[in-house]
Amino acid sequence: MNQSEQLRMTVYASLLAALIAAGSYIAIPVGPVPIVLQNLFVMLAGLLLGSRWGLASVAVYLLAGACGLPVFAGGTGGIGRLVGPTGGYLISYLPAVWLIGVITEKAKGRVLFDIAAMICATAIVYTLGVTWLKIVTGMTFVKSLAAGMYPFLLGDILKIAAAVAIAKALRPVIAESCKDGTKGLLPEM
Repeated sequence: MNQSEQLRMTVYASLLAALIAAGSYIAIPVGPVPIVLQNLFVMLAGLLLGSRWGLASVAVYLLAGACGLPVFAGGTGGIGRLVGPTGGYLISYLPAVWLIGVITEKAKGRVLFDIAAMICATAIVYTLGVTWLKIVTGMTFVKSLAAGMYPFLLGDILKIAAAVAIAKALRPVIAESCKDGTKGLLPEM
């Protein structure tokens, strides 16, 4: 990958990090874990940028939040959010985006694989998020599921559907802008 392509991918990763932060501002409080759009943009980072650049995008987002920038749900920030009730969800974005990127790279953007990748990533988010929620709050596992997973399932289905449509529209644009060395890494649909 030449310097020009690397710069473009850095810009795309930065843009996705900003969109993840913007998605956290659209928050509906429903208990200790709010409904947010940031996970939609985490999924898009994996679908559009692949494992390496998607991971970089999410890492920049988490680092900004850990440093105190108000990029987490409800305009909050700080290391306390990473060790609080929603910390497991936030940290789980790293393996989730990486997994989506790996599957997408290998499957060359086939829709069923994209959907499967996002379902697997969502399972990772809930596994880590609900477990951490249980540990931090002392809730029972059943209550943690009720507070940290069940209210969000329908929304996640809608976010996965939206991510598929958005990725289908944007992949050709990104691939065209990164013609030479990167095009083979970004799946087209």
